[in-house]
Amino acid sequence: MTSRDTGRWVIPKGWPINGKCAHEVAAQEALEEAGVKGPVETETLGAYTYPKMLRDGVRVSCKVQVYPLEVTDMAKNFKEKGERTIEWVSFDEAAGRVREPELRHLFLAFKRKLTDRLSANAAKQIPAE
Repeated sequence: MTSRDTGRWVIPKGWPINGKCAHEVAAQEALEEAGVKGPVETETLGAYTYPKMLRDGVRVSCKVQVYPLEVTDMAKNFKEKGERTIEWVSFDEAAGRVREPELRHLFLAFKRKLTDRLSANAAKQIPAE
């Protein structure tokens, strides 16, 4: 999806919320920003940093913890609907769209992790002779 202000390609993210675990905040932001719902893992894929310009003009470096979320449903209406462009693309396409090298690396590492998991599951399905 794109950011609301600059239109660059990003993932849903937000500030910490008191009383919520980081993975719960990630799921909430995914719903509010992209309208996606589903179970979120409690362990991060990793983290990346990016520069953010605050409303008062101060530039800060933000560290984002990234949590995988399995999309099982999409909301018809959500908080930021119409404020962003949302597209479903391949891992490689997503990696090519984002500016942050660390986020690009996380996309490709997650692709490898899923590919390995699928290969391992497929191997379990082959009967031994």
